[in-house]
Amino acid sequence: MTEVNPSAVRSAVRSATLPIGLPAMLPTPMRIKRRMRDTPDTFTIVLDVPQPPFVLEAGQFNMLYAFGVGEVPISISGVSKNGGELVHTIRDVGTVTHALSLLRKDGVVGVRGPYGRGWPLEAARGKDVILAAGGIGLAPLRPAIRHVLDHREEYGRVVILYGARTPQDMLYLPEIQKWRGRLDTKMSVTVDRASRKWLGNVGVITQLVAASRVDPDETIAMVCGPEIMMHYMQIHLAKLGLPNDQIYVSMERNMKCAIGRCGHCQYGGDFICKDGPVFTFDEIADRFRVRAL
Repeated sequence: MTEVNPSAVRSAVRSATLPIGLPAMLPTPMRIKRRMRDTPDTFTIVLDVPQPPFVLEAGQFNMLYAFGVGEVPISISGVSKNGGELVHTIRDVGTVTHALSLLRKDGVVGVRGPYGRGWPLEAARGKDVILAAGGIGLAPLRPAIRHVLDHREEYGRVVILYGARTPQDMLYLPEIQKWRGRLDTKMSVTVDRASRKWLGNVGVITQLVAASRVDPDETIAMVCGPEIMMHYMQIHLAKLGLPNDQIYVSMERNMKCAIGRCGHCQYGGDFICKDGPVFTFDEIADRFRVRAL
């Protein structure tokens, strides 16, 4: 095993660059260029990539390291066109994510990645596409949505479905407004509950599926959100006529090493970190509804 010089690591953190040859498990320090508060418990950080371009497959994740606290898997929610900026939207729900929430501009975050298998954008070319997200599940799906809309002529009918708990919990509101304003895309938004000031849909996201009007034989669905939401989305997409091998879900959870060594994310015979996080529902149907698996 390569011997790591602690002083070299500390120097790398200060300079936001890594000496060549350090082990793959060691994170690359990146500085925060911008930080935005999205909802009361969710924030977005834009990282300055020290050696661009940062190249990813939509749907992949990074391991983010809060120095002195720990590491956590976070989906990549965006990258600039020149690959010089890397975007992560993070929910403040644990020790590491809370430590990351306390960082401000010029703070340093350790980054490992990208890891995993992403969304099937190539397989979806020429087909109708349903992109459905629940809550913070919009963050992992956002790069796929952007790709489809940036290459709109390569896809058939495009339907974007988004559900949030309340209007105040919705992510990327300015971007959602642009998506809703496109004439070549159908976007529907719903919330679980709202005040009388809310003029949109109220109810669960699955109620939006029936109005999608796609050709089920020529449609790819990409779904990301809480597992209970993905459970019912699969049921409603199946009612629409989509077979399980045309429904893709993101199972990102429990990753620790991100390279299939530690076993924390083992899911039956798969490791979510390297065999996923995106799977066809057909691949995981026998395990998906097993309690506590």
